[in-house]
Amino acid sequence: MEIQNIYKPEGNLIETDSNRAYTSSLYMLEKAMSRGIVLEAIAKKCDCTDMSLKIDFGFCEGIIPRSEAMTAAAGTKDIAVISRVGKPVCFKVKSIKQSGGKPVAILSRREAQEECEKYYISKLTPGDIIPATVTHIDSFGAFVDIGCGIISLICIDAISVSRIFHPSDRLKTGQKLMAVVRSRDEETGRLYMSLRELLGTWEENAAEFSPLTTVPGIVRSIEPYGIFVELAPNLAGLAEHRDDVYPGDYCSVYIKNILPDKMKVKLVIIDTCSSGTIPPLKYYVDTNKTKHISHWLYSPENARKTVETVFC
Repeated sequence: MEIQNIYKPEGNLIETDSNRAYTSSLYMLEKAMSRGIVLEAIAKKCDCTDMSLKIDFGFCEGIIPRSEAMTAAAGTKDIAVISRVGKPVCFKVKSIKQSGGKPVAILSRREAQEECEKYYISKLTPGDIIPATVTHIDSFGAFVDIGCGIISLICIDAISVSRIFHPSDRLKTGQKLMAVVRSRDEETGRLYMSLRELLGTWEENAAEFSPLTTVPGIVRSIEPYGIFVELAPNLAGLAEHRDDVYPGDYCSVYIKNILPDKMKVKLVIIDTCSSGTIPPLKYYVDTNKTKHISHWLYSPENARKTVETVFC
């Protein structure tokens, strides 16, 4: 049983051959129960009389009772249960019984999450790189599923080096990404995640651009000394003031100069518009091969200012 193949964010197992096989018949569902296999299926509806989730296997109905919807540590708010409708949910088969002459499978998402916590989440350490899925976004950060519906937080300052006004400027609900474990709360055991360490150093990002060229950008903030324009999630440059420019504007900018020792990119805003396309995230770490980083140095070695992350 390979941990990496089982304890993933919800939605990653549902289309696998193994999951399809185990949810294809009552016999296979019984086999999954005897083997303790974690499975996934779409929650078709929520019975609001008892807040149970219903799954239609075709050959029988599956029920996740409210008490089995998530771990006690996560709590069981009604909205947390209802919000799973129409989405994949992980579960283990607790029992199969007859009701009205038809088989009914009693399922537990809680048991799947507790197993995920024991054999996967609890063994993660700061610097580990893992898959995650954005579940919802708030002003202070993005909540992500890091395994079997267990939620972690990427704080807004850990999303990228380039400052953003709101996490939705960079991420969207349902987005799949790679993230690095930033820290663990020793009292609760809860993990906090980060994204910016995977999005490249200053030099790696600056190497994508050249002086005396014009490129697209996004206005992120307007300060008394100039306008910060994002060229990439981990790289922003400073342009001179213009009265017709506002945060969130898409723009074309002329690159005057790139100064590694000062970590500065000098820009001139050529034109602006109110809409545009945010480029997809680019990872500068090969997450297929690299599963852990212990130190990340964003700033060039000869830079006057040091920006780094030490995972411990």
